[in-house]
Amino acid sequence: MSYADTNRRVRRTSRVLAAVATALLGLLVAGAGVAAAADEEPPPVSILTPNGAVGNGSIFITPTGDTANYANGPEILSANGAVQWFHPIPQGQTAGDFRTQSYRGKQVLTWWQGTGFGGLSSGEDYIYNDHYKPIAVVKAGNGLSADGHEFLITPWNTALILSYTTATEDLTSIGGAPNQEVINGVVQEVNIHSGKVLFEWNSADHVPFSQSEQPLPASPTTPWDWFHINAVHLDSDGNLLIDARDTWTLYKVSLQTGNILWQLGGKDSSFALQAAPGQSLDSAGEIFAWQHDPESVGNNDYTFFDNESAGSPLLSYSRAVTVQLNTSTHVATLVASDDQPEGLSAASQGNAQTTANGDLFVGWGALPYFSEFDPAGQLVFNAEFPTGVNTYRAYFLPWTPAT
Repeated sequence: MSYADTNRRVRRTSRVLAAVATALLGLLVAGAGVAAAADEEPPPVSILTPNGAVGNGSIFITPTGDTANYANGPEILSANGAVQWFHPIPQGQTAGDFRTQSYRGKQVLTWWQGTGFGGLSSGEDYIYNDHYKPIAVVKAGNGLSADGHEFLITPWNTALILSYTTATEDLTSIGGAPNQEVINGVVQEVNIHSGKVLFEWNSADHVPFSQSEQPLPASPTTPWDWFHINAVHLDSDGNLLIDARDTWTLYKVSLQTGNILWQLGGKDSSFALQAAPGQSLDSAGEIFAWQHDPESVGNNDYTFFDNESAGSPLLSYSRAVTVQLNTSTHVATLVASDDQPEGLSAASQGNAQTTANGDLFVGWGALPYFSEFDPAGQLVFNAEFPTGVNTYRAYFLPWTPAT
């Protein structure tokens, strides 16, 4: 019996058969500490716009929500929505950032799993091989716990992970309390084999609290999530791209020194912001706000998932945007945007991934949709979860399991 068998419904014909089936499934998922029920299934996916013009690949999602009716966990779908593999996790836990990556020259599956996703979370990052077997568990170091927003394996086979940590700060200079509890964002580069922390970056050491767009809480004992780190990626030159949702800013950071090389968006942008003909800035004059998932796509072009909302939208809809930077004139130009097909606003989560054929595959975060757009901005694929279900990110990636 293989991991692929977990997407089959085990029907109970007697107590004995049910006990055997449950035991087998428990063995299958034991690599991630999961005790799965025999009848757990993922939520169904409805294909609204079929995809008939893309290359080979599968869809990688982590359906979350409505645990009364469906199991949650990492899932691989074919382009027509058929379940290829599903890994149920216990109720109370969440999975995030499920995708394929390369580790030591081989294609692997990776994801985060834990509790408290979106806040002061606690979890671990998993690496599985092409036999759907665990080969590594990556933990944060220095007394911290891994957060679910990002788990990235570098080309040199280390891991970039995120963590949230609390501290007490004097915020009287920005109208706050002298003893305000704050939530800082941390990036760690970790040796996957040994667990040694090779690099650590803390937002409070490099970014003023005054850059936050998040209102101060009424009580100093209520943790202020002033930064809300939600992504760390590599730029084309090997330095870091660190995204902060609550400052509306992308920070480019030296992987050697930790210094900020430039920042895009927010209150202290290194670039003037403008929109190309046919594009528009939001009501705050920004290219993006409350954003997620900055990706370098080469030639000083970057894609973002632009939420435009954390509950009170600046635009009435979310979108995926492409931004072109001119590092000589220090101007950033919004050159393309793909709007949410139903015209809806995602108050949290989301991603925008450039596929191998140049399309943009978009997970709509808190909304129950994921979509694909061609380079001309035409919607070529759109799918929907049941009400109450979403996925933090969605990817379209090649994957060939071992036979």
